[in-house]
Amino acid sequence: MIDDLPEITPDPVVEAYKAHVDRTLLRENLKLTVEERFLKLMDLQKFAEELREAGRKAREKR
Repeated sequence: MIDDLPEITPDPVVEAYKAHVDRTLLRENLKLTVEERFLKLMDLQKFAEELREAGRKAREKR
């Protein structure tokens, strides 16, 4: 059955982008549960909001 499948040739554009992707980070994130990934995302969003607020306060002081 597998022999009946057509040969897949790699897309050169995809291959070019893959060269710049750190797959270790992808693998580490995929080891996490969905809940753990959501918690990490929420932490990142909280950090981004804190940075925006700090930037806003810094601009107001000028």
